[in-house]
Amino acid sequence: MQLGAFSLSLAVKDIQASAAFYEKLGFSKHGGDITQNWLILKNGETVIGLFQGMFAQNALTFNPGWNQDAQALDSFTDVRELQRQLKAQGTHFLSEADETTTGPASFVVLDPDGNPIFVDQHV
Repeated sequence: MQLGAFSLSLAVKDIQASAAFYEKLGFSKHGGDITQNWLILKNGETVIGLFQGMFAQNALTFNPGWNQDAQALDSFTDVRELQRQLKAQGTHFLSEADETTTGPASFVVLDPDGNPIFVDQHV
């Protein structure tokens, strides 16, 4: 199962302070809009997202259709197909992609320890 680009989405209390901290660790802006309380940072192949007031807790995020540079892939497994495969294995979903649509969609599942896994397709 190919899930796409990986990043860690961090639920932060103060996005300005968090951005400054991660910049000290060598991360630089890769996307997002700090004035809208979200920012994507990158250090080498490592990608993190800072989200103030958008998520209750940190989450693992996968982006089908993207590589680590947020560039569209020529071929990938659509989020709805990933969802169908997981459903067939008995996975419980917190939210689901509408399987009657195409293009951008997402779903959320929890791992056995309650960590959210956000699969978010943008293409």
